[in-house]
Amino acid sequence: MKKFISEFKAFALRGNVMDMAVGVIIGGAFSGIVTSLTDNFINPILNFLTGAATYTIQDISGFASAFVSAVINFLIMALILFFLMKGINKLLSLGHKKEEAAPTTKTCPFCQSKIDIKATRCPHCTSILENAEAAK
Repeated sequence: MKKFISEFKAFALRGNVMDMAVGVIIGGAFSGIVTSLTDNFINPILNFLTGAATYTIQDISGFASAFVSAVINFLIMALILFFLMKGINKLLSLGHKKEEAAPTTKTCPFCQSKIDIKATRCPHCTSILENAEAAK
């Protein structure tokens, strides 16, 4: 049972699965904006142009406030998801040590310039570096 739980944890916390979950949640929240846009702006404009309905200023302000409310709900959902993913990423990185990259440069012992790690002669002072290593 313990192996099953650890395998499920590894699957669920994999980057692709988490990205897909965030995408589905954001997509659902964004559909609220699209629905509000069509219900509160596009349909009333079409109804007004076809003469199917007349609107007052109160109706128009109600439509606008409903759309703004949908946008605010989307932004709150996106902010919550951002903090949730930031926390999950921080928890996942707690046990891992940062791997240090192998050095790609070294210092010339004669002129103290930074040179490629594989260099056998300094390009700045033209000193032969193998002799300097043997002299130490």
